[in-house]
Amino acid sequence: MKRISYSQLSTFVDCPMRWKLRYVDKISKSESNIYLIFGTAMHETIQFYLNIMYNASIKKADELDLHKMLYKNLVKEFESAKEQDKKDPCTLDQLKEFFSDGIEILNWISKHRSDYFKQRGYKLIGCEIPVDVKLRNNLQWIGYLDLVILDEKNDIIKIYDIKTSTMGWNKWQKRDKNKTQQLLLYKQFYSQQYDHPVDKIEVEYFIVKRKLFEKSDFPQKRVQKFVPASGKPSMNKVANRLNDFIDTAFTTEGEYNVSNINVNPSKKTCKFCEFNQTEYCEAGVK
Repeated sequence: MKRISYSQLSTFVDCPMRWKLRYVDKISKSESNIYLIFGTAMHETIQFYLNIMYNASIKKADELDLHKMLYKNLVKEFESAKEQDKKDPCTLDQLKEFFSDGIEILNWISKHRSDYFKQRGYKLIGCEIPVDVKLRNNLQWIGYLDLVILDEKNDIIKIYDIKTSTMGWNKWQKRDKNKTQQLLLYKQFYSQQYDHPVDKIEVEYFIVKRKLFEKSDFPQKRVQKFVPASGKPSMNKVANRLNDFIDTAFTTEGEYNVSNINVNPSKKTCKFCEFNQTEYCEAGVK
């Protein structure tokens, strides 16, 4: 059984050759960095805080030493990345800067918690909820939902995806379907796996910002909420993208089909590609 994730789909949409090198040829040249370390550490810290808030009490959640927790998570991820890559994934100054930014984010969330997460009438279904759905012969979709909360009064499931960002998402990032359509697939698959009506599932990107604009004339928040369009037209579009990926990259028996895999060079797709201008891909854009 081959497993497909949203990372595979988004990689394929950007460049089929990059997908082939990563997932078919199993060639990995990527290394960890401070952004990945910080993202994982913040996810774990926020999820733990909300888990205590919903399953114990707001008081106990507010008594947590979130700064210490973030520090431990950062160190854990740093050491794990160092062991994997056999070198330091970032500098000490970077670690200090991101830790300081994280403190500001956590202070904001704990102070303004009720603006984003309410307790009365809401139930935490869980963090890192698995979505494991059979697609076609020998193909399985696998993903994990950062945060799932049930509005008990209205029987509405709310799926959150936590994103870390430098200064939030701008209008171009919000228009990037490869970035925003992930939750639309998760909405569809959650409904299928857990037998909850799809029209009673809502999705939201919970974006935490490390930096704020200097000398802004308007009050700024450390959290940005973004709700992508998730009606039937949008759901159909992302479903068609997934089907196109499967039709191109796999046979009807679920085996890899690389006969039509081509490189898709562009400034956008090649900028952060680990294979660009290497022996694996000389067609990329510098």
